Amino acid sequence: MKHYLVFFILLITVCCSSNNSHDKDKGQSKTVQNPTKLFKLPVIPSTLQTPEARGNYLSEHYWDNFNFADTSSIHRPEIGEQAWVDYIDFLKTAPVPTAQKSISKFFKKAEANKKVYDYFTKMADKYLYDPNSPMRNEELYISVLDAMLNSPLLSDIEKIRPQERRKMAEKNRIGKPATNFRYTLTSGKNKALYEIKSEYTILFINNPGCHACEETIEALKGSAVITRNINMGKLIILSVYPDEDLAEWQRHLDAFPKEWICGYDKKLSIRNKNLYDLKAIPTLYLLDQNKTVLLKDATVNEIEMVLAQGH
Repeated sequence: MKHYLVFFILLITVCCSSNNSHDKDKGQSKTVQNPTKLFKLPVIPSTLQTPEARGNYLSEHYWDNFNFADTSSIHRPEIGEQAWVDYIDFLKTAPVPTAQKSISKFFKKAEANKKVYDYFTKMADKYLYDPNSPMRNEELYISVLDAMLNSPLLSDIEKIRPQERRKMAEKNRIGKPATNFRYTLTSGKNKALYEIKSEYTILFINNPGCHACEETIEALKGSAVITRNINMGKLIILSVYPDEDLAEWQRHLDAFPKEWICGYDKKLSIRNKNLYDLKAIPTLYLLDQNKTVLLKDATVNEIEMVLAQGH
C-alpha cells in the first residue's frame, strides 16, 4: 500500500505537469511544431478509485497513445526521452511484478519499429544502467535485458552484450546471498566477509584517492544514522581495496575511521574473477546479518533510509 501511495502521488504530479505543459502550448500555438504529437498520458477511468487500481492501470496503459511505428518522436527529447524518464519514475515506486510486466509489454510494442526499439534500449542504458545516472536501477534494467533477450527483433550478435550484462546483474542481486571472499588486513591476517557478525554490513569497495571515493568516505563518516548504528553495535563497515597498488592504499589509510574494517584483496579475486560488478568505483552494498543483499550499488542516502526504518 505504501508504494502505491507514492505511485499515485507521482501520477498526479506528472499528469498536472503534462496538463500545464499542454495549456502552455495552447497559448503559444504559433511556435509549437505539431502539438498533436506531444506525449499524452492515458485517461484513467473514474471508476478506478484506489491508488492500487489507478497505479496498475497507468503501468499497463502508459504508452497507449504513443505511436511506436513513428520515428519522429525519438528525434524530439521533450517527447520520447521525457516520456521514458517519467515512466521510469513511476515504475520505481511500483511493485516489482507490476514493473516487470509493464516493461515487457512496453518493449513488445516497441518492436513495431527497429529504430524506435533501439532508441529505447539506449534510453534504458542511459538512465537505468549508466553508473553516473541518478536514476540507475538494476532491477528495472534486468527486466529490460530480459525483454531484449526474448525479442525476435534482435540478432544473436545484438544479444551478446545484453547476455553478458544479464549474467553480471544476477551476481549479488538484491534478495540473494552476497558472494563470500577473503580479504587481508594491514596486519597481514586474512579474514572472510561471512566471518563478520553484525545485524548489518556495509561493503564498501573503493580505490582511496579517487574523488568519488573520498566523497563517499566523508558521506559515510558524516551520516548520523550510520554512526548511530555503528555505536549501537548493529553495523560494521568493511572497506575493501580491489587493486594491486598496496603502497597507494596504505597512503590513504588515515582517511578511514578506526572503527571500520579496512582490508585489501590480496589475490585480486573480486576483480579478476568478477565476483562483484565493478562497473563503477566506489560501489556500496548493504547486507543483513545473513549476508543477504539488501541494497546493491547503493547511495549513502539509500542506505540511511533502510537503516532508519530498521529494515
